[in-house]
Amino acid sequence: TTIRLRGLAGRLAGLDALAGRLAAGGSPRAYLLGLDPSGEGRAVVTLGDPDHADRVLTYVPGMTAGLDDAPGELGRAARVLDRCAALAPAERSAAVLWVDYDAPDFLTEAASADQARDAGPALHRFQEGLRASHEGPPARQTVLGHSYGSLVVGVAAREHGLAADALVFVGSPGVGVSRAAELGVPPAEVWASSAPDDVIRAARPADELGRRALSGAAPLAAVLGWPGRTGHELWFGHDPSDPGFGGRVFGSGRGGHTGYWDPGNPALDGMARVVLGR
Repeated sequence: TTIRLRGLAGRLAGLDALAGRLAAGGSPRAYLLGLDPSGEGRAVVTLGDPDHADRVLTYVPGMTAGLDDAPGELGRAARVLDRCAALAPAERSAAVLWVDYDAPDFLTEAASADQARDAGPALHRFQEGLRASHEGPPARQTVLGHSYGSLVVGVAAREHGLAADALVFVGSPGVGVSRAAELGVPPAEVWASSAPDDVIRAARPADELGRRALSGAAPLAAVLGWPGRTGHELWFGHDPSDPGFGGRVFGSGRGGHTGYWDPGNPALDGMARVVLGR
């Protein structure tokens, strides 16, 4: 009961913070595109108007994403948007926080691709909707996935297709494919970054850490059991930040698994430049 009450309190606090941001006005203006307070809670919020922007980023966060931490995740999207404005002040950009899936809460859940597969159709439909509702010349659309969110993006791109001009993966445990060419966008528009001190680098099932993390996670066995695994294989396939994946890589400073958005981290500029197409 105590855990449930804490979870409810967290969701209420997150909802209250989102409501405050929506009511605050200012620039960029925030718009609520979707909300479901049940369960862990889901939300789709955009900073800036995606229907009229020249560049639109959709950010998919990873494990434990829900209403309670939506304000913090929206802050990460805002930092990418700020860098876009600094690098290209004459261009209109918008950033969408997409938390419209049941993200894993525990490591044993995150060791399975099931929740990523379940999220695929909704992400596909959302990206198609962005294309359909846009006015004027088509925007450059980028989809960014962090951690388990990168698997959501990868599985959606492979199994359903994404209306996206570029895909970005940061802190990825693998994206469900062995080559960038399998993702349905030009490999030159598949980008990834992994911090040198990101713990995700150690999450390899062949290692003792990986075996412990995956203990009791039998559904992952089918994902990990394909032949030809190498030192660049992560939980869900070839490391997208390895040049051998066939995409493109941008650098990151130290900052662990969540430091990609830290001020001064070159990864922040890297993400913004992909959004801008530069």
